[in-house]
Amino acid sequence: MAKTVNLVILGASGDLTHRLLLPGLGTLLKAQPKRRVRLIGAATDGLTDEQWRQRVSDALSDSGCGPKAARRLVSGTRYVGMDCTDPAQLQALLADLSEPVVLYFALPPAVSMRACEALATFPLPDGLSLAIEKPFGTDLASARRFNELLTRLVPEDRVFRVDHFLGKSTVLNLLGLRFTNRFFEPVWNRENVERIEIIADEKLALEGRSGYYDHAGALKDMIQSHLLLVMALLCMEAPNRIEARELRDLQAHVLRATRLWDDDPVAASRRARYVAGTLDDREIPDYVNEPGVDAARGTETLAEVTVEIRNARWHGVPIRLRSGKALGDGFRGIIGVFKPAWQPLGFHNLGDPNVVVIGMADEVLQLKLNTNGAMDKLDLEET
Repeated sequence: MAKTVNLVILGASGDLTHRLLLPGLGTLLKAQPKRRVRLIGAATDGLTDEQWRQRVSDALSDSGCGPKAARRLVSGTRYVGMDCTDPAQLQALLADLSEPVVLYFALPPAVSMRACEALATFPLPDGLSLAIEKPFGTDLASARRFNELLTRLVPEDRVFRVDHFLGKSTVLNLLGLRFTNRFFEPVWNRENVERIEIIADEKLALEGRSGYYDHAGALKDMIQSHLLLVMALLCMEAPNRIEARELRDLQAHVLRATRLWDDDPVAASRRARYVAGTLDDREIPDYVNEPGVDAARGTETLAEVTVEIRNARWHGVPIRLRSGKALGDGFRGIIGVFKPAWQPLGFHNLGDPNVVVIGMADEVLQLKLNTNGAMDKLDLEET
């Protein structure tokens, strides 16, 4: 029988755990009901074991996890009220667990750093793995310090830097779409593509997340992490093998070649924040009037950046990255607009450029093509 894995979530009372981690664990157990996981939640909030078990149970039921696997997980889970940055409390928590142990940091970046600094003060159990949620630090210097600290704690192959956005099936499907379809890969380049848009708009407003979001804003929260990595996956060269190291290296090549459009930060970007209004019958206040928001920070809720990948495949193709909150349509997806095709004389109108739309919120793939009109065969219509 496989060993039971001890999964410890630091920051277990927060939004990330509620919205993503617990439902994700339920999805895993739905697919692999025999997998053995002992779940421990840890945070400063004073939850009782019973309150914590109810949260876990609700998340598992919403995920479709089977009743037997759900009962096993819920009956064995517990909650520890603690300061996740205190060395003595962390050491006591780990000493009480058998191997293997996974520490999942569902914490703000600065708190994750302090928790790791605390871990460096005492011997860690063999086989310990660390799972770190983005963002990794608050800037380049802090990210480098964070990585250096992590390598002192555990080997690199036991550090998992997690971007939950990339775990969406529609994002992972980019690999299959790009590299297994004859019609797609040969034309996915600067010779044929006019522009690309990668958009992650949402209808939700702040929804009580001012503690994190008002310090980050749309640019740091979405573009410099999620959308740049989607771009790298979408625009990288073909791998010889679907393997972690090779995929990571190919994405890194794209990011190293990425520059702001025309090297002009002002012209290539824009930022804004939402104002009061009604969205889907909900009254939305001005962002600056949301609880916990400091208007002096000037935090943006919409960020847009146009970049260029300066390599042989993509040089000269503008790629627009955009994300915003409290926007009407809430579109999340990729739009690839192709250059106009040559067409013979005799048609009554010029055909629209071909467009491919890849939904990231739903598993939708649209291909917009020109066909002959229903009434007049010399009129071109988009289909």
